[in-house]
Amino acid sequence: MLYECAHLETDVPCGTKTITILRDINLKAARGESIGIVGESGSGKSTLGRTLLFLQKPARGSVFFEGINLASLSPTELRACRKRMQMVFQDPDSSLNPRMTVREHLEEALSTHHLFRNERKLVALLDRVRLPRVMLDRYPFELSGGQKQRISIARAMSVEPELLVLDEPLSSLDTSIRAQIVELLHELKQEFSIAYFFITHDIASLRSLVDFVAVLYLGSIVEIAPIAKLYTEPLHPYTESLLAAIPIPDPEKEKKRARLLITGEPPSFTHPPAGCPFHPRCPIAREICRQEKPLFRQVETGHSLACHFPYAVAEKRALAALDTMGAKCLCES
Repeated sequence: MLYECAHLETDVPCGTKTITILRDINLKAARGESIGIVGESGSGKSTLGRTLLFLQKPARGSVFFEGINLASLSPTELRACRKRMQMVFQDPDSSLNPRMTVREHLEEALSTHHLFRNERKLVALLDRVRLPRVMLDRYPFELSGGQKQRISIARAMSVEPELLVLDEPLSSLDTSIRAQIVELLHELKQEFSIAYFFITHDIASLRSLVDFVAVLYLGSIVEIAPIAKLYTEPLHPYTESLLAAIPIPDPEKEKKRARLLITGEPPSFTHPPAGCPFHPRCPIAREICRQEKPLFRQVETGHSLACHFPYAVAEKRALAALDTMGAKCLCES
């Protein structure tokens, strides 16, 4: 296994006390495997991305890269290991220095890890992300949003990493540019067998990008499944509600389809609810959900979730489908 984190938890200071943002995170990634991490804004996704690479040190738990415990490494050893693990940040305007040219950004990444650099190497990096050579001497303010994100990817790829963490890399881009970045990520994955964690709030964008999806709610993973399984047969009510929010481009189908909708705002990290963290917004919550936190367990091969009633959502979906079929038969008769 290339990467594995176990029982990962992250604390952050909040005034005079400390609050826990991530709780009992367990993730794995093999070479060439891609895992999506999805959740609402404020669910802890960006904190998780930084913690996965030890940019933010976890309070508890362990992180292993090719069997090496990152917590056991000295700062020098960790820097050498981090060459093999890179991050593409959400906002390229914040992660790119406005006073540095594209050339300087790429050279800085290479020199930090004592790698050979020359003009041919820099041009090859731009070719890899489909940018022309003339971009080398431009500043970030002279680039479009899509071009800046490509430079961020080129900088991460310059040190030939084996693992990439991408934090909302499509959020600031229009639809056509998003498609180009998705295609680029596919090519990089196939060419270099890179493993990556793809963090997003838009579950629809993961369909053609990842092999597995981990659904994050209030700092905890509530469901993990292969992408095809998650789209067709989600078992957690939160996952079902995220999928229900994806619009169908057919007005008639959109109007008639059954939805499992949630209401209200996510609870605060400072005052998390007792029992299941999702129960205040869950349409199928029962008394046990208010009292006991469900265990995260595997219910089918490759499909795990934290819910007291893992098949309740599937049952409601089946009943809704039967009602729709019955209504259609009545109309036709």
